[in-house]
Amino acid sequence: MFRGMLMLREKVPSDWLSKVLANLPEVLVDHAHLERKAATTSLNLEKYRDLYPRVEELNAIAIEELQHFQLVLGLLKKRGIPFGQARPSPWISGLMHAVRKGTRPQVIDHLICCALIEGRSCEKFQILARELVATDPELANFYASLVESEGNHYATYVLMARGIDDAETDRRLDFFLDLDAELIRQPNPHPILH
Repeated sequence: MFRGMLMLREKVPSDWLSKVLANLPEVLVDHAHLERKAATTSLNLEKYRDLYPRVEELNAIAIEELQHFQLVLGLLKKRGIPFGQARPSPWISGLMHAVRKGTRPQVIDHLICCALIEGRSCEKFQILARELVATDPELANFYASLVESEGNHYATYVLMARGIDDAETDRRLDFFLDLDAELIRQPNPHPILH
């Protein structure tokens, strides 16, 4: 275990769960898009020179995220929910807008943002797995099955950043944990995972 493992500084907003549970079809479409974006983001990280030695790990994450995307698409099909338009996440946009420019600062910030997205997914999937047991056991089991993977991706991204510059990763993780807390407190009327 390492410093910073899911040390989120703000809980999920109290109204998030009820909004999500009342709009599961829309949330599943959003989840599909998140898995697709997670796969492309992992591949996109391969452009950074500092991550050239980690390309196989990044490919493995991309493949796993694509498999999750396929699983969510399967759930949509089974439930007769059409795949639709992605809804932008103010929380994710807020994190990504804080990524600095310049090769090394940018890759560290990008990895930390990816880690926080995976960490929040891990947290929210645990909540959904617990809350859906009585009303939708299939979906509860599905979300429970993703928790470990999301936690592993979180850890992998943080460790990749630490491998580039441990002290700078600590400094930027502190910054992004504060930003995450600030962003997650902002009201979001839409029923989306993030």
